[in-house]
Amino acid sequence: MTDTTRWKATVHVRGLAPAVTTATLHDAFIPFGEISDISLPKNEKPDSTDPHRGFAYVEYEDEEDAKEAIDNMDQSELFGRVIRVSAAKIPKSAKEGLGSRTAVWEQEGWLAENAVSEEDRLAATAPDDPMQGLEGLDVAGPRPQ
Repeated sequence: MTDTTRWKATVHVRGLAPAVTTATLHDAFIPFGEISDISLPKNEKPDSTDPHRGFAYVEYEDEEDAKEAIDNMDQSELFGRVIRVSAAKIPKSAKEGLGSRTAVWEQEGWLAENAVSEEDRLAATAPDDPMQGLEGLDVAGPRPQ
């Protein structure tokens, strides 16, 4: 399964209570299809008592199962909290897009998308004489009625 296909078959679940575990998520989401993986990121803050960060990713074997889970589980209640379930977004590469460490114009796809032909470049340049095109105007101000 390619990465793009995997992300299309993955749902993002947020608003989870601290008591939720991977087993709980598995039991809640298994009715919609075969689950291949559940990721419940641990809380990295040293002063926090929550065991996880309040969101999870549930990856299904099939994209249609993920859509079914979104339709049925979004805005449902789990452990006393209303959870939000949506399609997972494909993570951006650290080498592409805004926020990367590579200049935008040096990124692989940028030049192909933003290349300008020489003809367009010449058409966009301003005329040398700023007074060009004003030959018919001999009085400054608004036009008389």
